[in-house]
Amino acid sequence: MTANDTEFVMKKKALRHNEYYAMQQVFDNLYALSKNGCKFTNLMEVITSDNNILLAYRNIKRNDGSLTKGTNNTTIEDLAKMSTDALIKMVKDRFKCFCPHSVRRTEIPKEDGSGRMRPLGIPTIEDRLCQECIKQVLEPICEAKFYEHSYGFRPNRSQENAIARVMFLYHDGYHYAVDIDIAAFFDNVSHEKLLKQLWTLGIHDKTLLKIMSLMLKAEIEGEGIPNKGTPQGGILSPLLSNVVLNELDWWISSQWENFPTKHNYVQLNKYRAMRTTKLKDVWIVRFADDFKIMCKDYKTAQKIFKATKMWLKERLGLEINNEKSQITNLRKNCSVFLGFKLKVRKGKGKKYTCRSHMSDKARNKACKTIKDKIRILQKNSTAENANKYNSAVLGLHNYYKFATMASQDFAEIAYIVNKSLKCRTKRISSDKGDVSKAYKKFYGKYNFKKVYVAGIALFPIAARSFEIPKNFSRETTSYTAKGREKIHSNLRFDTSIMTYIMSNPIQGESAEYNDNRISLYAGQLGKCFVTGSFLRIGHMEVHHVVPREQGGGDEYENLRYVTEPVHKLIHATIPETIEFYLSMLKFKEAGLKKLNKLRSIVGNDRLQVN
Repeated sequence: MTANDTEFVMKKKALRHNEYYAMQQVFDNLYALSKNGCKFTNLMEVITSDNNILLAYRNIKRNDGSLTKGTNNTTIEDLAKMSTDALIKMVKDRFKCFCPHSVRRTEIPKEDGSGRMRPLGIPTIEDRLCQECIKQVLEPICEAKFYEHSYGFRPNRSQENAIARVMFLYHDGYHYAVDIDIAAFFDNVSHEKLLKQLWTLGIHDKTLLKIMSLMLKAEIEGEGIPNKGTPQGGILSPLLSNVVLNELDWWISSQWENFPTKHNYVQLNKYRAMRTTKLKDVWIVRFADDFKIMCKDYKTAQKIFKATKMWLKERLGLEINNEKSQITNLRKNCSVFLGFKLKVRKGKGKKYTCRSHMSDKARNKACKTIKDKIRILQKNSTAENANKYNSAVLGLHNYYKFATMASQDFAEIAYIVNKSLKCRTKRISSDKGDVSKAYKKFYGKYNFKKVYVAGIALFPIAARSFEIPKNFSRETTSYTAKGREKIHSNLRFDTSIMTYIMSNPIQGESAEYNDNRISLYAGQLGKCFVTGSFLRIGHMEVHHVVPREQGGGDEYENLRYVTEPVHKLIHATIPETIEFYLSMLKFKEAGLKKLNKLRSIVGNDRLQVN
């Protein structure tokens, strides 16, 4: 890859996520080159570029995990205090002679209700930043080579797309599901095999592969240096897990979908001709290490089950969990996938359709989650806890709304928990309060009796009906202009000013301050917080809502972009100065209200306009 391949000219059009720090075209080029089979030998030049490092910092600081301490006790707050130049230098120096910090081991309960614990590995924040730098560059390369029907840990894809794909295959007559559970997948990935798979994908930068090898072998606190596995908790682990199983995807695909034929058939004619052979008519739908292989008959299902078990062992060195691996006739029994219990039943015209519920474990967990929120609400009936209860209910609704029997499932959950809700909120609930915009948006069409706690209407548990899941469009991608059109709509502000802000960090200020200037401009759509007028270079300033001398920091919530005259008026105390700027700006009522609020916080009197 040459320097020209990574050259970027900022386009004056809609700002999207990767266009922060001018990286979108770089990623687009990597994606296009990977699609064309390019071998990448100098990726470290892109990984250690100033803009890629700043984008990586921006990405990890948004995650809740950025406040989790590693073995050296540092968090994103420590990096935020560094100047932009110091932050960039620190990352580049680490890459020059990379030596990973040890990984902190922690455990969380598994979601299967078994009481067993899932081990997590927490790298230091410095190593997480380095991993994010690598991930940003590897992702477009890998995305160009990944199989279409893999949905977990990939940009713009979700569990909704995986469920939609499975339902489509059910409707198309694939009524035998081969479920294979890989035993402790993340703990048993072969490092050597993984590095070879990266090489096969075209990643031939030996310096990068050496650094990734060191990352994989980072010492785990209290356990020593691992010889296999990718620790869950690392930023690179989800991407690397897809690299490992991508080979499985394409192997299954080669059995039918992508089987080479001598004649150049139209797709449907190809499958019709292939059905006269002894080939296995199978399709795979994968979400991370959870996958289904769909077949039309039991004999084919038996063959692919045995073949896949053998292939995983011999090719990837992975064992399967025999107790959880099975073949299911979906006309007679249910198969569980991503928390959904799936089956087919005969509908009108003797055609089979998908019938799905929440899985038993998912329903039990939902009941426990809601009851826990009710107990917290009973002990401390604050607006914050009422909103947390609503958030839990809405989260469950949004995830399981793709079950065809969602309304029945949530009615049953409501029946189970409503007695607890009524008894525990009897003394703290009322019949009056505020109905939020979210309530009106999601539950306005339902006629359930409203219950208010701390003046907030609680979301009704039973108010959820089936919503058809959307299939993933193969044209959707973050790495082509056409693909992004399916994801984003244009933002209506001057992106040339954004380019200026990115290119001109305030010297001497923290990395957090300079990065938040960019977020702030985008968040305010290029307008002054007080007046709503468009900002202009040379006449725009960042105001600290709580001044630094009063303990205010550089966090996003404490910053506002305003015009220069507004900023002066916020801090003005001399009557002549105040009168001058008031006559210049001619505030409307809403703007004056915002101005006075900012003046009050800094300790100045409120103003009135005659």
